[in-house]
Amino acid sequence: MTGPLSGVRVVEMVGIGPCPFAAMMLADMGAEVIRIDRKAKPGEDNPYPVLGTRHDVMARGRRSLALDLKKPAGRSTALRLIEQADVLLEGFRPGVMERLGLGPDDCLERNPKLVYGRVTGWGQTGPLAQAAGHDINYVALSGMLHATGRADSPPPPPLNLVGDFGGGGMMLAFGVLCAVLEARSSGQGQVVDAAMTDGAALLGSMMYGLRGFGAWSGKREGNLLDGGAPFYDTYACQDGQFISIGAIEPQFFATLLKLTGQTDPVFTKRWSKSHWPELKERFAALFATRTRDEWCRLLEGTEVCFAPVLDLEEAPRHPHNAARRTFVDIDGVTQPAPAPRFSRSVPRTPAAPSSAGANSDAILADWGFTQQSIEALRKGEVI
Repeated sequence: MTGPLSGVRVVEMVGIGPCPFAAMMLADMGAEVIRIDRKAKPGEDNPYPVLGTRHDVMARGRRSLALDLKKPAGRSTALRLIEQADVLLEGFRPGVMERLGLGPDDCLERNPKLVYGRVTGWGQTGPLAQAAGHDINYVALSGMLHATGRADSPPPPPLNLVGDFGGGGMMLAFGVLCAVLEARSSGQGQVVDAAMTDGAALLGSMMYGLRGFGAWSGKREGNLLDGGAPFYDTYACQDGQFISIGAIEPQFFATLLKLTGQTDPVFTKRWSKSHWPELKERFAALFATRTRDEWCRLLEGTEVCFAPVLDLEEAPRHPHNAARRTFVDIDGVTQPAPAPRFSRSVPRTPAAPSSAGANSDAILADWGFTQQSIEALRKGEVI
């Protein structure tokens, strides 16, 4: 393994959403992450057909061990692996791991230095801890969903970037690495409780600060960064494609006016919110006069703060992304490359995802199980 986390051992209890994203981030950086998949029953339907295929991007870079955790031998096998790990990651509802006999008390008793990372929507405690939910609900509770979208329509679902991946997976990865650093000095592990509601709220720190200062209204599309400002928004082009403009600072806005030939004095009123609707109409009419590619030729790479709005097929082909190798091809699947970049401990390109249980024997052997014990687990239908 290479990368800044080389030597860190992680056991991932396979689920969906933020937990595999956090595990992917750690594996991308060189950690050895072992996935413990649930041993499927013969003929069992898979509600998420992308899982276990080469398209399951968030499973990349890890080997898989399929265990029947409801059998005593399955639990004891998992505990034996956890004894040797620096980190355990799980994303089930509160209480699920405890019922399996793999809760924090069980695991920390066997491995006092273990960092036990947990990610849920509502958190391990609180009135909603046991309630069902999805990304959109957690972002809604944080206040961030209300602040998103156009004024004349309900808040749109912000994909699952803010809750699952930003507020959940990234906060989990950050939290467990903080705890690993602390454990190396204290010799003690601990539980990391990452809640998507907490994380989504934290991502909105600046907006809460602006609100306290009186510079953020409760009205959608009425603020500087939510599409209210005519100089910070997206616009449709002649060909139905879109561009983005972020000309906030005076010099950037002046360059925008110069390059687009706008000389009307009304543009000097840009900080007057009462003029925002008129200026937005002016810009909408302007950008509708040319195609997206024509605007790119005029504005891209200038001091305007401009970029075309690309779709998922176009983004990997953009010259900037291509030059930085922002995307990689793994087993025929184009996907984002590991980030961020390092000057010295450079991670390798991740391996393609493994199907559930594809590496069971090799993992167990590498983690100290004898061939005889592996054969016994297979005979007992534990693996």
